[in-house]
Amino acid sequence: MRIMIVDEHAPYVEGVVNLLSADFEIVSTVSTGADAIEQARLIKPDVILMDIKMPDLDGITATRIILAEQPGIKILMLTSLGETDTLFRAIGAGAVGYLLKDLEETDIIAGLYELEKGRNPFSPGLANQILEEFRRQQVRSNPEVCRELLNDRQIEVLELVAQGLDYSDVGQRLYISERTVKYHMAKIKETLQLSSHAQVIAWAWEHGLGKTVPK
Repeated sequence: MRIMIVDEHAPYVEGVVNLLSADFEIVSTVSTGADAIEQARLIKPDVILMDIKMPDLDGITATRIILAEQPGIKILMLTSLGETDTLFRAIGAGAVGYLLKDLEETDIIAGLYELEKGRNPFSPGLANQILEEFRRQQVRSNPEVCRELLNDRQIEVLELVAQGLDYSDVGQRLYISERTVKYHMAKIKETLQLSSHAQVIAWAWEHGLGKTVPK
């Protein structure tokens, strides 16, 4: 497996090269995103170990550009950045895995062997973040999943709110207090992973709620 390493920290790159050279062929090391794009065009590596923070062009942008030109290259992020947003931006750009630099050396080697077998290596804990985000997306996009998660009272409240009734009117219709209506709405937002009243209404309309005009 022919590997290119992209990282601006020379001592770290040297350490990774020494670590991997016995098992893999290191064909290039570069320190900027722009150089990574150029070198990928020239040498066409099998795998790129890509850092994210670099002075000229970040690794996620470089990943997107490289894969647009050469979709057969596998890009594995090797970075110190473990934030969920950064993780999903990298995956969205086409990265096939995401390893943090605080891993044991043997885990980095193991990750590359996993990649060679067609698997997607992730640092421990990051896979759970991906599964959680997948669950959230399912909740947002699948009406059957969402309806299973909302109880009958929550659906009643959501139906009326989506029709344009204010909380006071909803409470009168359902013979509950306005405070209880607000409680149900808060639980609905939490369950559906939505943050605003407008998002809740939009979701309700998308899933067939609120279409009956209130009398």
